[in-house]
Amino acid sequence: KRYCKYCESKIDFIDYKDTESYKYSLSERYKIMPRRLTGNCKVHQDLVTDAIKKARQIALIPYVVDRK
Repeated sequence: KRYCKYCESKIDFIDYKDTESYKYSLSERYKIMPRRLTGNCKVHQDLVTDAIKKARQIALIPYVVDRK
């Protein structure tokens, strides 16, 4: 069974500037992975999604990967 690593560590806030903390929630093509694969709970999955979207807006992580 998968578990929410944020609930286990008792993290309440996910900072969008800390890209290493939510890097495992992105696929190799930088798509956001669903809850059933990451094991996050609903609350933390929403926080991770918002952090990733903010980081994309200010160009900390790419939207897509060049496939050349």
